[in-house]
Amino acid sequence: MSKLIFFDVETSGVNFWQHGIHQLSGIIEIDGEEVQRFNYQVQLHPAALIDDEALKVGHTTRERVANYCSQESVHKEFLTCLALYVNKFDPKDKFHLVGYNSAAFDNPFLRAFFKQCGDDYFGSWFWSCPIDVMVLAGQYLMAWRPTMKDFKQSSVAKQFGIEIDESRLHDADYDVEVLRSIYRYMYPI
Repeated sequence: MSKLIFFDVETSGVNFWQHGIHQLSGIIEIDGEEVQRFNYQVQLHPAALIDDEALKVGHTTRERVANYCSQESVHKEFLTCLALYVNKFDPKDKFHLVGYNSAAFDNPFLRAFFKQCGDDYFGSWFWSCPIDVMVLAGQYLMAWRPTMKDFKQSSVAKQFGIEIDESRLHDADYDVEVLRSIYRYMYPI
């Protein structure tokens, strides 16, 4: 049984050890079928640094983030969602996390989010090696790579003929849809 979570985060900066998640979005897919979506807006951890440019990229402000749901309540709701599809006590029942540049960026932020919520059981829910669609696309597009201006998720999507709404980029809820489209272009069901 294949259990995938296509996920994306928007953050208050680029360093998972200093900054925090303010948006966590995803699509849960079981054996190729979408079973659930989530989109959480999250208050930052009190110790998190805030880069206003990062918030601007993520289409938000300090004031909005201050009014988002607490980390603790989002964490609890997220675990409730995960528990619908995975038994965290079964070491053979876990999700594959699927992201774009996730090994270097999104995955460390999600792990830090769990730690900030006092949860040491990230590995009970997810396999240790995230599926990084950027890496997969790098191999898939090897012949076209020299002709591409960059390798951002939106550029890869365009290379595959996936239509992009530029105004919606860096909203994790939209970016996760683009991510899934890229993955399914390379790995159709």
